[in-house]
Amino acid sequence: MRLQTKQGVSLYVCVCVHGNECINANAKYCGECIQAGAKCGWCTDPDFLKQGETVSTRCDELQSLQKRGCADAMIENPRGGQRILKNKMVTNRSKGEERREKLRPEDITQIQPQKLSLTLRSGEPQSFDLKFKRAEDYPIDLYYLMDLSYSMKDDLENVKNLGTSLMLEMSKITSDFRIGFGSFVEKTVMPYISTTPAKLLNPCTGDQNCTSPFSYKNVLKLTNDGQKFNTLVGQQHISGNLDSPEGGFDAIMQVAVCGEQIGWRNVTRLLVFSTDAGFHFAGDGKLGGIVLPNDGKCHLENNVYTMSHYYDYPSIAHLVQKLSDNNIQTIFAVTEEFQPVYKELKNLIPKSAVGTLSDNSSNVINLIIDAYNSLSSEVILENSKLPEGVSIAYTSRCKNGVVSEGENGRKCSNISIGDEVTFSISVTAKGCPKQGKSETIKIKPLGFTEEVEITLHFICECECHKDGVKNSNLCHFGNGTYECGACKCNEGRVGRQCECSSNEVATEDMDRTCRKDNGTDICSNNGDCVCGTCECKKRDNPEERYSGQYCECDNFNCDRSGNKLCGGHGRCECRVCICDPMWTGSACDCSLDTSTCLASNKQICNGRGKCECGTCKCTDAKFQGPTCETCPTCPGVCAEHKECVQCRAFGTGEKKDVCEQKCNDFKLIKVKDRDKLPQPNDASYPVMHCKERDANDCWFYYTYAVNNNTETEVHVVDTLDCPAGPDIIPIVAGVVAGIVLIGLALLLIWKLLMIIHDRREFAKFEKEKMNAKWDTGENPIYKSAVTTVVNPKYEGK
Repeated sequence: MRLQTKQGVSLYVCVCVHGNECINANAKYCGECIQAGAKCGWCTDPDFLKQGETVSTRCDELQSLQKRGCADAMIENPRGGQRILKNKMVTNRSKGEERREKLRPEDITQIQPQKLSLTLRSGEPQSFDLKFKRAEDYPIDLYYLMDLSYSMKDDLENVKNLGTSLMLEMSKITSDFRIGFGSFVEKTVMPYISTTPAKLLNPCTGDQNCTSPFSYKNVLKLTNDGQKFNTLVGQQHISGNLDSPEGGFDAIMQVAVCGEQIGWRNVTRLLVFSTDAGFHFAGDGKLGGIVLPNDGKCHLENNVYTMSHYYDYPSIAHLVQKLSDNNIQTIFAVTEEFQPVYKELKNLIPKSAVGTLSDNSSNVINLIIDAYNSLSSEVILENSKLPEGVSIAYTSRCKNGVVSEGENGRKCSNISIGDEVTFSISVTAKGCPKQGKSETIKIKPLGFTEEVEITLHFICECECHKDGVKNSNLCHFGNGTYECGACKCNEGRVGRQCECSSNEVATEDMDRTCRKDNGTDICSNNGDCVCGTCECKKRDNPEERYSGQYCECDNFNCDRSGNKLCGGHGRCECRVCICDPMWTGSACDCSLDTSTCLASNKQICNGRGKCECGTCKCTDAKFQGPTCETCPTCPGVCAEHKECVQCRAFGTGEKKDVCEQKCNDFKLIKVKDRDKLPQPNDASYPVMHCKERDANDCWFYYTYAVNNNTETEVHVVDTLDCPAGPDIIPIVAGVVAGIVLIGLALLLIWKLLMIIHDRREFAKFEKEKMNAKWDTGENPIYKSAVTTVVNPKYEGK
């Protein structure tokens, strides 16, 4: 896109948009338009198109058509729908009712609805809910298919009493249980078996008595007689073959497709496959010279598979298809050695299970019960092949409110008897599949015979198509069909009214009428001259259009504001903005609404300015802000913003707990020191310097200003200026020194007083001494300190 600035500089801007599928379809008639997408509509108003616009511009999104002036009644927009044709309620019985009333299998309903009809419009999904409920006491058919190769000899002994024992256990689950039995060995050709006459009679070695080898035998058709099962199985004998893998796939195929011979009913169908070996599959038959692919048909004669030598083993995919088509759930009862192989096979076969078979099959009943409970606790939906252009999506609502989409939306697990789950199914068509012919698809739970039948009808034409007039005079003397407000030209005719032949669309005379003011540019280089009339080109951006008699107009080359065409407040017509109400200017960027200029005192611009394009232009230089109410240099500004500056800059103050809510109306810029703060002479707008003190007697410095973009700016010094605290060490040292000095002084004073006192006493003594009157040689009051005592008993010896 090319833009031009006021200075005349051209700018090229790449505009990336998502395509409008309606316009990109370039639809020539209504039916083609509605197939482009669910949002597309066709304007049938004959006067809708402007000069230069092609017929395909009648096709657009609904909102765009309405915006361009097409009335709702003139917009063709058919919608899809759905009708439920059969909606029998799911069976809901209690245990007591089961005993009193025994329903036939065909009378039990586990899925609802059963039949419906969907009408699909291209791109418009149609959704419905499918309900599934596991019925109580639902009938079960179980067919036991056993490998009778020699290695299964001890297993056969335990299976001989399986009938009555399994009937007893299954009676706890259902009152309607039937059981059948079949056996298999291998294809009756080399190298799978030995074809010598003796080995064909008895393939076992030594004195072992074995029956002749065979591919598959249907020993017992499904029956509710457990004793008959025991009797017939008791009559079976082991056979033998040469290689380890067995021909079990041939047997499974025949059990699946021979429904009448096996006796399958439309109930739960279980196939128990018991073996202690691997399996042959498609391609392995070449070893025996068998190259024909398995045909998937029943070939039982007298309950024996007769075409094993003619058809190859079935492939796994072929087997999966037939098991699914016949609603058979498979239980692989295999020995521990082959568990990994059959677990991989289970992953390829939906609704199948693997159980570990003991060496002599003694645990087969518990294995079957556990596998059945596992299979029946999960429901998986599958659908038949979809018509081309039709897609289907599933959303499951399982137990405990678990919701899944995509592939997991097809299934629910851990379902018990009597549980009800719901699936939301959405069907969408793209275009008009099968030329509008109805199609039928089916959805069913794997392993169940019940299904939902859905008939699909496709909307390929508009309603107005029915009222089309062939060879209408409105289409230049009958050269086209007039339908849905436009001409649908006959082959070889072109033009809006089919007025030209396709052979004469590029003549010089016609081109002359497509040049504006006899210029050289045909259709202003923005279109093509068709039948002497300009048909304007389409842009990559479907929202951008050329128009006009000579395609000289467009709706995208108008002035812009805020990188929006016409400021987002108008529409561009022929390169001129047509502004919405309350907007003006060449780019519709000037608002006539004065409500944004109202100050808190309800005055426009606080009485100190003018409201221009919704913005105040302050006439008083001291006042700023969006409504001229801010005065950065007025007294009181610093004290008013002190708490907010303190909490945002330092996280302190009375508003620190509500700082984010009440102090977000200014831009905070931190600086290192006071010299970095904006100075009044440096800025082109008033700046107020502030000095405030916090609760700790620390000073902080900041500036308050409203810049030229009416944004409030606060520059703050990011360090506090706090008064220096007392020096503790000198104080303590001074106190200690003072105490010591005072003590010393007191001692000196005491000493001095004592000396003075002693001297006075001595002088007094001397004076008294001079005044004494007795002889200094003898003291009259002197008494001798010596006393003489004589011992009277002393004899002088």
